[in-house]
Amino acid sequence: MTARILVVDDIPANVRLLEVRLLAEYFEVLTATNGPDAIETCENGKVDVVLLDVMMPDMDGFEVCRRLKSDPATSHIPVVMITALDQVSDRVRGLEAGADDFLTKPVNDLQLMTRVKSLVRLKSLTDELRLRASTTRNIGIEELLSRNFASEDTTPKVLLIDERKSSVERIQKMLRDRADLDVTHDPHAGFFQAAETSYECVMISTAFADFDPLRLCSQLRSLDRTRFVPIILLAEEGEEERIIRGLELGINDYLMRPIDQQELTARLRTQVRRKRYNDQLRASVTQTIEMAVTDGLPGLHNRRYLDSHLQTLFDRAVARRRPLSVMITDLDRFKAINDAHGHDGGDEVLREFARRLRKNVRGIDLACRFGGEEFVVVMPDTEGAVAEKVAERIRAEIAQAAFAIGQDGKAIEVTVSVGVSSVLKGVDTVAALMKRADLALYEAKSGGRNRVVAKAA
Repeated sequence: MTARILVVDDIPANVRLLEVRLLAEYFEVLTATNGPDAIETCENGKVDVVLLDVMMPDMDGFEVCRRLKSDPATSHIPVVMITALDQVSDRVRGLEAGADDFLTKPVNDLQLMTRVKSLVRLKSLTDELRLRASTTRNIGIEELLSRNFASEDTTPKVLLIDERKSSVERIQKMLRDRADLDVTHDPHAGFFQAAETSYECVMISTAFADFDPLRLCSQLRSLDRTRFVPIILLAEEGEEERIIRGLELGINDYLMRPIDQQELTARLRTQVRRKRYNDQLRASVTQTIEMAVTDGLPGLHNRRYLDSHLQTLFDRAVARRRPLSVMITDLDRFKAINDAHGHDGGDEVLREFARRLRKNVRGIDLACRFGGEEFVVVMPDTEGAVAEKVAERIRAEIAQAAFAIGQDGKAIEVTVSVGVSSVLKGVDTVAALMKRADLALYEAKSGGRNRVVAKAA
């Protein structure tokens, strides 16, 4: 695993110690001896994880972390605060500043490396999502990145899996009014509950009499629906090896018993904030993909999607020796509609036509806007004669009922011409299939419009 780690400490010996440890694991190491330099490095360079000392002159680590997390350009970089302080209040203060983790000096090598590797994996995922999301200007990426999910009023939905009643009661009391907490005592039931419900965090106790909690963690990480749900392990003193193994398996954080209420709520808030951030990025990626293949006006797939998917449907039909038909439709005298009623009126006609078109084709059919007032429907497993009947049904649906446009709902007559073609037995190509449909459409238009023409060859 390669990544760039920034070590920030005003004591050269401490910097060198961490540098040697990280270089031994083949990480690339950057260094800074004060807060302003650290912030500048994060702003200007590709930093994957920051190891940040708390006790520094002028600007302490809490302030550095706060500034990094408040800047949309650096807020996604994981920060691990490292300090000689060992009070719960110090850890909570670091988490409140936005830190992703908090380690106490002297730092245990195994804990350090498993934490760093876990955060590097997280950063890699976030970077990929950010890159995909930023490929479009229309998703408001800057607004998204500047959102502070930790301060949102929405109460997080959390699952606690713990078989000890006394432990459950304490945690329920700690999280009252801070989380919508579901509880299960059975780890097997907990797995299915986590898979069936949209939780923002799952907390798993290690204190099971006859069950390995890490197996449950592994199962949650292997399931698509729970792969990105944060997992917090609630461990006992002396379970360091189990915690380290859990971090390797993909748990996000852990708490040692006895659990402090402030630390519990702070760590839970950190995990929920991170999950909401990445969920928003994933939603933006989905939106980006949808925008890339969908025509926004009629809500149908666009020509880019048709060009890529038609070949797949054609190849499948040929390989399976199954029929496939295509129809190209063209709204008659659409320019006259635009001239008479304006482009807004024309857009209303296109939307209503797309609605009627969708109503008359199957779910497996591919309906696309080909360009302007032309639409294409690809019909798998459909013989030419059947496709011709479908085309006639669509033509009649358009011609029989007038289109209402404008605020006054003015009715206008609209007709459509349709050309149909089917895959030929023997040698055929997508280009030839579309060419035949286009020629059939031309015949329908030149033959008087408002009609269907099919081309067998």
